[in-house]
Amino acid sequence: MRINNLEQGFFGIGIQNGKTPENLGVLWRSAQNMGASFIYTIGNRYAKQACDTHKAVGAMPYFHYKTFEDFYAHLPKGAMLVGVELTDEAEALETFKHPRRCVYLLGAEDHGLSKEAIEKSHFLVKFQSSLSLNVSVAGSIIMYDRSSKTHFST
Repeated sequence: MRINNLEQGFFGIGIQNGKTPENLGVLWRSAQNMGASFIYTIGNRYAKQACDTHKAVGAMPYFHYKTFEDFYAHLPKGAMLVGVELTDEAEALETFKHPRRCVYLLGAEDHGLSKEAIEKSHFLVKFQSSLSLNVSVAGSIIMYDRSSKTHFST
């Protein structure tokens, strides 16, 4: 039986104002392994990294947006924006139902997501942790959680 990709959904993952380029390479490698449809950056650009040994940027679409406004204006039609941020309002990842079509947005370790990104996110998720995680680790956990859950919300 052939499964329609639109029924399965899609996801992209990216970083707003990433602090270290090495984290991007690790996140992209995980994104390729976990089935991401695309990767992106907002603000700081991706630079070729030795830690991206699978050459993910050549294997899937990579988008760069200069500002959050530009990124938000170009979200894929029907996709929900899921911000990953350690805030009181964020839902625990353990109980979060991932949208079928979504874009995950991570912030830099030292500043997190911008206020605008937090306000415009359709969902906010967090980990049970009092301290922030490395951005590539956090993104990898998000993607693993998505793949381990067989149900989706809208």
